[in-house]
Formats: sequence, structure tokens, C-alpha cells
Amino acid sequence: MADSRDVVLGRIRKALADRPNPPAVSRDYERARPVGDAVALFAERVADYRAVVHRVREAALPSRIEESLRARGARKMIAPVDLPGWWRVGEVVWSLDAPAHPLPRAKLDGSDGVLTGCAVAIAETGTIVLDAGEAQGRRAVTLLPDYHLCVVREDQIVGTVPEAIALLNPAHPLTFISGPSATSDIELDRVEGVHGPRNLEVLVVG
Repeated sequence: MADSRDVVLGRIRKALADRPNPPAVSRDYERARPVGDAVALFAERVADYRAVVHRVREAALPSRIEESLRARGARKMIAPVDLPGWWRVGEVVWSLDAPAHPLPRAKLDGSDGVLTGCAVAIAETGTIVLDAGEAQGRRAVTLLPDYHLCVVREDQIVGTVPEAIALLNPAHPLTFISGPSATSDIELDRVEGVHGPRNLEVLVVG
């Protein structure tokens, strides 16, 4: 017996059997446009999402990371195994997560937060994209901890979503982060931490 999907598709094909082939869909839509200072716009849009944003020089990045962790009182942090060693600073116990040796979920959930890099960032939407690449780790390490400290290099920031998509591999697990995890699905009441960290802090490195 055919399943419901096959039945529906069969009816559609039958209804369209005498129709000419559909016209080609134009793909010449806008892929990029000027957004002015993309770095400043990104920082502004991320802050609009109730995230904390700092712009910092690369040489000052370790001290800024340490300051952020101290301000939160973080003592147990998670990091991808390939995170640069000079980022792992402060009076913190660092637990390293690797795909071959993943940390248990209870340890991720019981940590004070996670520190990662990113794949690309989008100025127009204030979005950070992770693709499980270098310094980003598995998807679980950025979904279970309640605090995500993310390092974004200025040269990773593009203006628009199409520009970002062109840089990403669709075969990789992609996570799009626009501010702390939140939803307003139920009676328009904002609830944070539903499907990810309630606290997002972004360090934009020049």
C-alpha cells in the first residue's frame, strides 16, 4: 500500500501531466549590498539581541577573556579541543571536548560556560554561524552550557545572509545564533534559554 506522501505526489503529477514544463526560476537575486561599516553594524545588531559585545584588539584578547570569565564568576569552562591554547586563560578549570572523546552531557550542562570561535558572522542580522569547524566544537557544547563566550574576528564578518551562505558548506552541521536563546511562541511572552544558552557574550577581535 502506498503511503500518504506517494498518494499526494501521485495526484499532483497526474494533475500537472498535461501542463508544459515550468519556466526556469531566476537566480539573479541580490547576493550582496553595501552595509557601511559591517563590523560596527554587527556589534550593534548583536547588542540589540540582548547579548554583551566587546570590541578588542587581538593582543588584548586573553586579558578580555579573563576579565569576562572573572565577571561571571566562571570556574569550570568547556572548550573545543582545537581552541587556541592562549585563549584558555584565567583561574578556570578547562575541560576539552573532542568529537572522538566527547564530554558527557552532564558535564556540559554542569559547566559555567563554553568558549568558542565561529565560522562566519552576518552584520545585517547580527548572526553568528557555527559549522563545527576549527575552535567551534560539536553542536552540543554550545547548546547545553548556559553561557557562551564567542570570539568573532573582524575578517569573519560579512554584510548579508547570502554572502555568509556562500562561504558555508551545507554538508556541515550549521548553527545560526542571533543573540541568547529565546522564544516568544507562547502568548508572546519572551522566555530565554529554551534551546541554548541564556547568556551570549561576543568578543569582536580587530
